[in-house]
Amino acid sequence: MSLPAHPTRGILHPGRLPTFTRLPAPAAVAHLVRWFWVPEWDVDPGRTSRQHVVGYPGCNLVVDSRQGGFAGFAGPTTRASHQDLTGRGWAVGALLQPAAVPAFSPDPAADRDRYRHLDEPALVRDVTAAMTSEGPDRLERATAALAGLVADRVGPVDDDALAANAFVALVESDPTLVRVEDVAARLARSPRTVQRLAQRFVGLPPAAVVRRRRLQEAAERVRSDPGADLAGIAADLGYADHGHLTREFRRVLGTAPSEYRRATRQD
Repeated sequence: MSLPAHPTRGILHPGRLPTFTRLPAPAAVAHLVRWFWVPEWDVDPGRTSRQHVVGYPGCNLVVDSRQGGFAGFAGPTTRASHQDLTGRGWAVGALLQPAAVPAFSPDPAADRDRYRHLDEPALVRDVTAAMTSEGPDRLERATAALAGLVADRVGPVDDDALAANAFVALVESDPTLVRVEDVAARLARSPRTVQRLAQRFVGLPPAAVVRRRRLQEAAERVRSDPGADLAGIAADLGYADHGHLTREFRRVLGTAPSEYRRATRQD
């Protein structure tokens, strides 16, 4: 899968970002990994860089340089989250396609808003060796290590796994789809089948996947277009009204759209 049209979508305060790179997945694992993401930071002593994110509706495999280096699995999120970065470090993550998720979590719904450490010392060693080396291809070598582990762990995928990939890709590519019934019709599946696929491969209900895509786009537009009318954004994205947009912002992001807009202007 190609990279998202907006490379900072899901990142609530791009102005506070460290160096951040997204890389497309190689064709051989594009059905298992949506893309790779690599933040690198060097924060002045005594300071902290807080990074706020409203994640894509999916799970991530991550190798992190902190705590001496570790691998982790991040389940799907239901709310905004943050990471406090200090000192110097990096992380290398893979946003997994739904097809890859059961190999790392047999019940992704149970991993909602959870981050589990994984016992993958060889992966940590290989990614660390790449990230601490010289050369222009070190990010590619680091992400190749993650791609290799995912491919080995997942193996062949079935039709349901590919249908789950198609479900997420469709929701994120077509903003006119706001009802699960419409998504199911486009996939030539029943709403119940789509619900089952989302439960097994995503860990979130189909409606939550739709809401997350819509909220990410709303945050992007509120932040990037200071003059845009909030009621107009709400109408364009299928919210019932301005109040509906504000309630969704508060529920997931903990702030109103107008407050978020003011905060991003100060970044």
